[in-house]
Amino acid sequence: MSIAPETVVGAELMPLYRKVESGQRLSLEDGLLLANSPNLTGIGFLANLVRERRHGAKTYWVRNQHINYTNICNKFCKFCSFYAKKGGPEPYEMSLEEVRRRLDWHREVDVTEVHMVGGVNPRLPYAYYMDLVRTVKSVLPNVHVKAFTAVEIAEIARVGKCSIEQALRDLVEAGLDSLPGGGIEILSDRVHRELFGRKLNGEEWKAVARAAANLGLKQYATMLYGHIETVEERVGHLVQLRELQDETQNFLTMTPLSFHPEGTELEYIPHPTADLDLRWIAISRLMLDNFEHIKSFWIMNTVPVTQLALWYGADDADGTVHEYEITYRDDDIGNKKQVLTVSAMERMIREVGREPIERDSLYRQIVRGPAPSSPEPERRFTALPLAGN
Repeated sequence: MSIAPETVVGAELMPLYRKVESGQRLSLEDGLLLANSPNLTGIGFLANLVRERRHGAKTYWVRNQHINYTNICNKFCKFCSFYAKKGGPEPYEMSLEEVRRRLDWHREVDVTEVHMVGGVNPRLPYAYYMDLVRTVKSVLPNVHVKAFTAVEIAEIARVGKCSIEQALRDLVEAGLDSLPGGGIEILSDRVHRELFGRKLNGEEWKAVARAAANLGLKQYATMLYGHIETVEERVGHLVQLRELQDETQNFLTMTPLSFHPEGTELEYIPHPTADLDLRWIAISRLMLDNFEHIKSFWIMNTVPVTQLALWYGADDADGTVHEYEITYRDDDIGNKKQVLTVSAMERMIREVGREPIERDSLYRQIVRGPAPSSPEPERRFTALPLAGN
């Protein structure tokens, strides 16, 4: 039995339903209406219309490994628990041999993507970054290297005494394949001044994005929400991303990232709720009509919320990950070995009626033969009830 749209979205959101149905672009005012509406189920309904129009039930995931090569950083962002500080994590910077060892640990998984980011460490020379990429390619010649946020690219150019463009060219020659989306946080001058004033501002971040686009170096986008930003700043962030995508057509996906206050200077802020996570995944899907993919990063959103997010606009659940040191959660996977096995990832997706599609970093489907059964134990994930079902 089909449900009449007005029953779900209500009178308040019906004008947006008509826009979504006809493929019209939503305005900043529309985004604010969504952000302030109490009808989360209706917002999810609208986002799911867009998601299924583009991807049906397909949900993408990747065999990936994260390497966080240093936690030494001179930016001192107030929202960060990762960088080494008094009373916090011990400082480290990985040698190339350590990177090789980390890659060897997960050979049996046959990863297709290595995701590398770290702190802005002024002690690292220009050659280190080139050698870091070359090391990954020497161990895994066919892997896609997604590495270095725009903030790190600016630091690499600084220590190399060269332009952003030249630094990117040198990294591409070393084997860099794409840029991740972290480091952007929120495109707001006010929040930039208050929380991360030593990092690139919005216009500087966009300049790196344009330089990457000019080289054909694909990239990703993010939004960190749930700290001191306003609803208006979140919607403004999405509008700015959309405008930049209109200009460059270079972003592959957008990932809304839920702020984790534990261990930061903002520890007094309550942790974002599942309502907030689902709302901004859905609004991202509705506002970013020129982004093909919206991702729910299961490590930050949790597995159950990611399962729900697949019905609130997300079509990507990220990947196996293996190690992630930027944020920790105080639960059963709250440690550096944050991992989903291949079968657990696929089961997480199937449990909520979606179709798992293994992809590479450019969203090309990967088809493999039957794999031998894994001896390692796997967790059982149970989906929360789907809103509207």
